[in-house]
Amino acid sequence: MTRTLALIFAALVLIIGSFVWFVATWDASKEAPISTIRPIQTGAIT
Repeated sequence: MTRTLALIFAALVLIIGSFVWFVATWDASKEAPISTIRPIQTGAIT
């Protein structure tokens, strides 16, 4: 039981640590936007 809890704890530490690393090294300027906001058309389209 102790070994199982230790493995679960180690997995949680790995998951949380990788998330913290991801957030800490995030650079939004290097990423393409997922969605774009289209400008509202004003006037007639020719």
